[in-house]
Amino acid sequence: MPVPVDKILQKKYLTRDEIISLIRLKKPASSLLYNKALVVKTRAVGRKVFFRGLIEYSNICRKNCYYCGIRSHNTSYTRYRLSDKEVIEAAMYAYHNRFASIVIQSGENSSPRFALTIERLLREINQRTNGELHVTLSLGEQEPETYRRWYDAGAHRYLLRIETSNPDLYKKLHPSDKLHGYHQRLVSLNYLKETGYQVGTGVMIGLPFQTIEDLADDLLFFKKIDIDMVGMGPYIEHEETPMFEFRHLIPSLQERLETSLNMVAILRILMKDINIAATTAMQAIDPRGREKALLAGANVMMPNLTPMKYKQNYLLYHDKPGIADDAKESKKAMEEDIRRAGDSTGYGEWGDSKHYKLRTTISE
Repeated sequence: MPVPVDKILQKKYLTRDEIISLIRLKKPASSLLYNKALVVKTRAVGRKVFFRGLIEYSNICRKNCYYCGIRSHNTSYTRYRLSDKEVIEAAMYAYHNRFASIVIQSGENSSPRFALTIERLLREINQRTNGELHVTLSLGEQEPETYRRWYDAGAHRYLLRIETSNPDLYKKLHPSDKLHGYHQRLVSLNYLKETGYQVGTGVMIGLPFQTIEDLADDLLFFKKIDIDMVGMGPYIEHEETPMFEFRHLIPSLQERLETSLNMVAILRILMKDINIAATTAMQAIDPRGREKALLAGANVMMPNLTPMKYKQNYLLYHDKPGIADDAKESKKAMEEDIRRAGDSTGYGEWGDSKHYKLRTTISE
């Protein structure tokens, strides 16, 4: 006989089977899960939401991941790279509007020129903001030396999504070659931790061939590798990708959103003091998706600071929200989400992962 939800939520530790039961929850039972997660969030990290101003630096990518709109074999996009001036202007907008943090995201590029450019930009941002603007990088797999150089130049956090912790499913999402290896992803995550970054990862939810058991294992994977921050959300198909062929295998958009919210809430309960993002993909399905994520335990949001003329060419999936909004409009929309959720915006605060602080203190 299944254990009632309220009994599961009273437990200090959750088994894999109990996590699976919680992932499967539907309304109205899921409200018990969200309420519990909000209590945990309030106690562990508070009700402040921290902004990470998002700068989509380039859609040039060496990889050909089967789910991604900007994969190397997709010829429908105009490829771009921001100028140094455009990056600095976006960073200074974040600084003057007291975001305290930015994210520089890009398609994967491991060239020496790319590494040097990012290093130079990091040093200039650090110099212009007196070290007061924290920088998260999301630039894919790199050599350990590159991670170290960027860290020394002023990067503080690094997001490298695993997309799925199931190696077999990972192979279905990527070409079978040395450039797309599951093991290398794990090695890179370990390099990042050894370098000293606050390290983040994440998964897509509702993928073709994905099971509820896979999702439970994803949550346990986050806990096993002792991650500091997570960005995860619903998989949204892109018609110019190989995975689009299998769209008949995926749940409805609403089901993907509800499962994503369950995942956020369970993760908040499992890893109380990490940072969890309310992702844009949730907003793509539901205009109040980010707000719902905050109420399920998320505490980070990413206003898009990419110059308007580039946004339409950085579409990892179709129907991405906010591509017609400038930085001011993106900021305003997220402030409203935060207000409706009953949270406050942590202006002028880095919002570092409390888990990272505890993890690094213990290891010293």
